[in-house]
Amino acid sequence: MIDDIQADAEERMQKSLEALSQNFNKIRTGRAHPSILDGIRIDYYGAETPLKQMASINVEDARTLAVSVFDKSITPDVEKAIMKSDLGLNPSTAGDVIRIPMPMLTEETRKGYIKQARAEAESARVSIRNARRDANGMLKDLVKEKEISEDEERRGQEQVQKLTDAFVAKVDAALGVKEADLMEI
Repeated sequence: MIDDIQADAEERMQKSLEALSQNFNKIRTGRAHPSILDGIRIDYYGAETPLKQMASINVEDARTLAVSVFDKSITPDVEKAIMKSDLGLNPSTAGDVIRIPMPMLTEETRKGYIKQARAEAESARVSIRNARRDANGMLKDLVKEKEISEDEERRGQEQVQKLTDAFVAKVDAALGVKEADLMEI
């Protein structure tokens, strides 16, 4: 029973870490990376379709992405969607290929992205602590129902706390890597 609660808490904490990783991928660094365009959706015959399902996205060089749309008739729509995204990118179409140069990051934009990364990391920490709170609440309920002893509850809470500390450390490590990546010129 206690193991089930811990497994559930660990699963929720792992999902928080995965969500943080996805959110970090959306924060643009100076280098070109296909995951930057993951959040872009295009209206394709009435359905909002992710860009990565409609095109191949390749890195041409360190600062340029090349997007080759499978259905050439929607190339202008894809270009407009990239422009309208909040990524600050200016694509240019050359024939069937959309090239997206990554602008250099100024010191001010770097600091803004670091603030954004820290906010994402803090929300991941909060999510992890919420999983801990829920697990501890379930342990308390088991004690009230006399299904486990108070000693077992205390041991369970200690294990959940160790799990929480481990996942918060992973969040901090991921934040450190992202900050270093953003400050790299």
